[in-house]
Amino acid sequence: GRALLILLLSATVSLLGGLIFGYELGIISGALLQLQIDFHLSCFKQEVLVSALLIGALLASLVGGILIDHHGRRRAILVSSLVLLVGSLILTLARSFIGLVIGRMTVGFAISVSSMACCIYVSEMVAAHQRGLLVSLYEAGITVGILLSYALNYIFADVDEGWRYMFGLAIAPTAMQFLSILFLPVNPVKLSSWDSDCQKGLIQLQNTEDRETAKREPYKEKHYSFLDLFRTRDNMRRRTLVGLGLVLFQQFTGQPNVLGYASKIFHSVGFQSNSSAILASVGLGAIKVVATLIAMAFADKAGRRVLLMAGCVVMAISVTTIGLTSCIAPLAMARDCKAAADPNASHSLTQHPLMPVSSQPAVSPILPALGAGKSQAGPGFAATRSLAKAFASTQSREVVPDSSLTQKRVLIGQAKEETVGSTGPPFGGAPWVEHTVLNWITLLSMMAFVSAFSIGFGPMTWLVLSEIYPAGIRGRAFAFCNSFNWAANLLISLSFLDLIDAIGFSGMFLLYGLMGVMAVIFIYLFVPETKGQSLEEVDQQFSRKR
Repeated sequence: GRALLILLLSATVSLLGGLIFGYELGIISGALLQLQIDFHLSCFKQEVLVSALLIGALLASLVGGILIDHHGRRRAILVSSLVLLVGSLILTLARSFIGLVIGRMTVGFAISVSSMACCIYVSEMVAAHQRGLLVSLYEAGITVGILLSYALNYIFADVDEGWRYMFGLAIAPTAMQFLSILFLPVNPVKLSSWDSDCQKGLIQLQNTEDRETAKREPYKEKHYSFLDLFRTRDNMRRRTLVGLGLVLFQQFTGQPNVLGYASKIFHSVGFQSNSSAILASVGLGAIKVVATLIAMAFADKAGRRVLLMAGCVVMAISVTTIGLTSCIAPLAMARDCKAAADPNASHSLTQHPLMPVSSQPAVSPILPALGAGKSQAGPGFAATRSLAKAFASTQSREVVPDSSLTQKRVLIGQAKEETVGSTGPPFGGAPWVEHTVLNWITLLSMMAFVSAFSIGFGPMTWLVLSEIYPAGIRGRAFAFCNSFNWAANLLISLSFLDLIDAIGFSGMFLLYGLMGVMAVIFIYLFVPETKGQSLEEVDQQFSRKR
């Protein structure tokens, strides 16, 4: 009975951790629609507000590992829950722009620590044959959290100061997570009473040999220093190569930017009215949820390597297809925030200075995936804009493609939507009918890309990272790789315009396809299969020289 209770509570902690992460990433898109009016936010201030979460998360990935290793995973989750409660309260009660930025940074710090601690804690709490399912539950939580944020953005869009409710509602799942973790035991790796826990069924180690190894583990693991990650001791350098390779390929296959093209692709296949765009946006989120559930079901059956490689192959084919079709049928380029706000622009910001959200029928806050058409080819594209954008799909665990842009251009967006609605095809002068088939191929490719990411890189990267390091350095190693993940996401987003200028839109997608092929080769050569093995067996497998 106790083992079942612990299993259920571990699942709850994992799911809620992911749910909060996804919710906080998604909710800003709708909140900013109101915040820009209530606080008269310029484009730059909106970018700062969106980037604040990224900065907080980066800070957390630098110090969070020490907290997780030295004070235990359970305590790290408790602390991150408390910090998140504080951040949510700051946001809910904020009266100034500075208050909002501090609140978002606090929230970013908390969700980053929580994301690392949850994955590691759950991977150590459960039996080898359940580990894939329960760690992948975190990724499923993220996708559900994002869909939930879309829905709440929509519900509170017309409510006066609705953004306070949006930010405040994060308090409920955070409090639930805090209470759930209170009933779970201290992380077993930190216990000296390994044997009694194994007998209680708390940790179902596979055989007596594992139990003996596990009993010895706390003593032999305590001596790892951070620099051991780069040494040959216990093959740590190879483990670090695997961890960094996975997080970097996860980003360099183009995930942050491909999703940002959702709106353009939806418009090109004819999703021009607001309601159909909402439907397409939610549809993309729903595809991601379904794909993540498939990954959960197969993580412990098919194995991590198989899902990673299969996902990479499909992603490579999808982005290559998008690249080739865009050679023949170029996608229309939307205007940038600053370009559109230019007084000479036909639909300028100044024409709709402080229109209340309720009177903006053409733009829905539920459109982070679609109203967020990218505009990197626009004249006023600034590096700071892409800094903010980097946040959108950061951790790359999310479908919040470019959520930051919906908000930034909501007022222009309204005028733009009306224009698009009245002019028929989304790009003037293009042979609309001829390109319809190609546009549908592009749309299906993007859906395949989202599904493949959610089956492979999305959940599996974090699952493998929580398994391959020895217990004594697991927190710091996970945090180290995590910081590279945030940094790579930022780099991909910042270099986007330069890439477009240098090699063109289709060339960039073909480059992502090439990176996908390289990722498959990397996984085949370096990433071991860890399904069905206890964490101790995984450690032994790595410690043997290869």
